[in-house]
Amino acid sequence: MCGIVGIVGKREVGTLLVDALKRLEYRGYDSAGIATINNGELGRRRAEGKLVNLETRLADEPLAGTVGIGHTRWATHGAPTERNAHPHFCHGVAVVHNGIIENFAVLRAELTAKGAEFHSQTDTEVVAQLLAAYRSEGLAAREAMHKALSRLEGAYALAVLFEDQPDMILGARSGPPLAVGHGEGEMFLGSDAIALAPFTDKITYLDDGDWAVVTRESLEIYDHSGALVERQSQISRGTAYVVDKGNHRHFMEKEIHEQAEVVSHTLSNYIDFAEGKVRLDTGQLDFANLDRLAMSACGTAYYAGLIGKYWFERFARLPVEIDVASEFRYREMPLTGRMAAMFISQSGETADTLASLRYCRDHSLPIGAVVNVRESTIARESDAVFPTLAGPEIGVASTKAFTCQLSVLAALSMIAGRERGTLSPEDESVMVQALVEAPRLFNEVIRDIEPQIETLSRELARFKDVLYLGRGTNFPLALEGALKLKEISYIHAEGYAAGELKHGPIALIDENMPVIVIAPHDRHFEKTMSNMQEVAARGGQIILITDEKGAEAAPLETMATITLPVVHEIVAPILHALPVQLVAYHTAVFMGTDVDQPRNLAKSVTVE
Repeated sequence: MCGIVGIVGKREVGTLLVDALKRLEYRGYDSAGIATINNGELGRRRAEGKLVNLETRLADEPLAGTVGIGHTRWATHGAPTERNAHPHFCHGVAVVHNGIIENFAVLRAELTAKGAEFHSQTDTEVVAQLLAAYRSEGLAAREAMHKALSRLEGAYALAVLFEDQPDMILGARSGPPLAVGHGEGEMFLGSDAIALAPFTDKITYLDDGDWAVVTRESLEIYDHSGALVERQSQISRGTAYVVDKGNHRHFMEKEIHEQAEVVSHTLSNYIDFAEGKVRLDTGQLDFANLDRLAMSACGTAYYAGLIGKYWFERFARLPVEIDVASEFRYREMPLTGRMAAMFISQSGETADTLASLRYCRDHSLPIGAVVNVRESTIARESDAVFPTLAGPEIGVASTKAFTCQLSVLAALSMIAGRERGTLSPEDESVMVQALVEAPRLFNEVIRDIEPQIETLSRELARFKDVLYLGRGTNFPLALEGALKLKEISYIHAEGYAAGELKHGPIALIDENMPVIVIAPHDRHFEKTMSNMQEVAARGGQIILITDEKGAEAAPLETMATITLPVVHEIVAPILHALPVQLVAYHTAVFMGTDVDQPRNLAKSVTVE
């Protein structure tokens, strides 16, 4: 979603703001802008499209000043035009905003009735207009901020400049994250620690409802009531990472190739390789005494959770209720005392997932979180945190975060099985050994199959529709494969349980419908082959993703057969994620789409 940066500095900040915004490009955006105060006057530069357009504008029209705010916008209210780009100005007030002001229409009508003239289609402009109105009534900057915040409904992170307060930035958080970075004689504001990494590693995160006064030498934080509060600063891990594509064409390609390393790091955090056992502290999640586990996530993380459901129920005999987070709390699931909840999120800031977490917390459930950002809101509000050690994932389409989430869920399902007495030490040892070998296999699989997939993708790019099929844990993987393809190549794709083929999708099968079947030689293989026969009988083009045994046993000729090593069933969906990622990636590259920042999408969805 939108990215925010702010600097109260001792040097010119124009280029620094743009450099910081570049570190937020992974969030997704369609316009950008910065504002500074120089010689007591606000100045602004904005541009549609990518940051390079803003850089070109600044090269032609430099913007001086040592205090400023910047923004990358993902359009919600109003088209992605320069007029709607942030910062928004109104009578000496500049505002950037991440989120949605839900009562903007009411506020806009109220302000218009009092003579305000609006110049954009955005909900954000009402914040600037409201602050300017309160200043015109004689309120000081801080009082105007506090009063304006009391009128806003919805989700927002804000950074505000006042023209007559040239050494101060005000920030506020209600939902989307906002962090303050501490420097020497300068201070910083950002949507996350990655944006602030070039400047500092000392970070203070605002709590929900907080607003802050940031100057060169000080930070004052107030809660929603206006009471002065203290929030603990910390050294952020996020600042240790360098956001760089290296020798790869795209971040997504780099992140696919990083999976051997990051899955290895993640597994080593949960597995005692010498003892052949899972080792982790589940905290308040007492699996042995649970009757049920509630699980929720969004997008790719939801599909990871679906695979986790299979594992928890098969290996730990623990029933799992799972739903997408945007629906989870609305169906009002009965929550009992012998339940726990588990939430999965790469960013740890996903708005719907966080709202579902709070719903469960209000019902006194112990809460676990599988997150990639340990300082995130979801992590901070959970009783037990199970980090994925994927590092920053810049490509909007998730790859390495997904396989790291699966690695953590595999370990959790195994320890749940051990605690519940449903997984023997011998079986645990076999599964651990299988997981230990996974990172090596990642490298071998990429080396062996990528050239074939690159060739296949050129053929796949000519189709308008693609169907993915799978059974068992391969069904969620089919959903994930279809999501990846549609996200970055814009080819329409759908994932189905293979057994549902005859209940509708088979009507679509003809020579213009490629069908990607994910079918390692497991206990579902024979039934999936029957579904393949049904596709072949209707002229469908079959792409089979299987293992060596499956390739030998498959009864039909295919458009392509992508062959992976034979592995244990707990490793299979982790390893088989690779070909579905590579198919999507190379198809998108061949079609010339924006692989890392596909249209209309954002990396961290911080509004509902």
